[in-house]
Amino acid sequence: MSNTHLPPVLQNLSLPVIASPMFIASGPALVKAQCKAGIVGSFPALNARPAELLDTWLTEIQEDLAAFKEANPGAKVGPIAVNQIVHQSNDRLEHDVAVCVKHQVPIIISSLRAPPKEMLDAVHSYGGIVLHDVISIRHAQKALEAGVDGLILVAAGAGGHAGALSPFALVGEVRKFFNGPIALSGSIATGDAILAAQAMGADFAYIGSRWLATKESNVDEAYRQAIVESTAADVVYTNLFTGVHGNYLRKSIVAAGLDPDNLPTADKTKMNFGSGGGSKAKAWRDIWGAGQGVGLMDAVMTVPEVVEKLKAEYMAARKRLAL
Repeated sequence: MSNTHLPPVLQNLSLPVIASPMFIASGPALVKAQCKAGIVGSFPALNARPAELLDTWLTEIQEDLAAFKEANPGAKVGPIAVNQIVHQSNDRLEHDVAVCVKHQVPIIISSLRAPPKEMLDAVHSYGGIVLHDVISIRHAQKALEAGVDGLILVAAGAGGHAGALSPFALVGEVRKFFNGPIALSGSIATGDAILAAQAMGADFAYIGSRWLATKESNVDEAYRQAIVESTAADVVYTNLFTGVHGNYLRKSIVAAGLDPDNLPTADKTKMNFGSGGGSKAKAWRDIWGAGQGVGLMDAVMTVPEVVEKLKAEYMAARKRLAL
């Protein structure tokens, strides 16, 4: 896929897909498989614990992808993206950004707050780009004013932290003032949905939950099976677990001894993304994030199998619409 209005790093993917960084689930094995399949592979910097592990992970991923490229000169290999949580409680931010700059990570995905100028300048110094995820028009405008290169629009139905706006409204309004790179998130689990995201004005589909039910994801088997067995009705929207609203599997909430239909509201000011984390944060490790698209996943597959399936569905949808 080539689109000349996009930054070079986002051109020439095998499919217009950016894999979203997922808490715990996204590690080197998943990222390497995603990149080798020709899409953008990503992980949260905070998944690498302790902080020193981030350098190890990036070295491993970059060396493996370089060897793959050398052995497969004609293959489309997607770039790496690392997610940075821009929040005062994240005491690792400066360290993690420095490690990413050292490795010249081509794409940084910033979350929660618009990245500071120092962070943007550091990434831009070697030609990297910053994509910022947003759930509202106000957040999108603030991020663009800060100087980000592109936006990830997290619409209703996305797994983990998610907004409540319809993707039609969110993409449509953002496109009124921004003509740069846009990725859309929210229940995208099929090739048809990837094409739909492009049809409404996005450049990329931002896909998360679909990778949970892959053999390369860093989750236990019970989580994989829960993804395969669940439907949209099994997804609960709450801010209890992190202070930010998100979507989680009902089954895991029940297993934690909570009533998913009567969850209290969290205090947003108590959010903690620090290197040590809070005791409560650790208690929620078994709360499983998932988007409303889980009902479209019916088997555990490998990443290459998922990408090939998405490609076939994407091309079939284009043919069906005579595109």
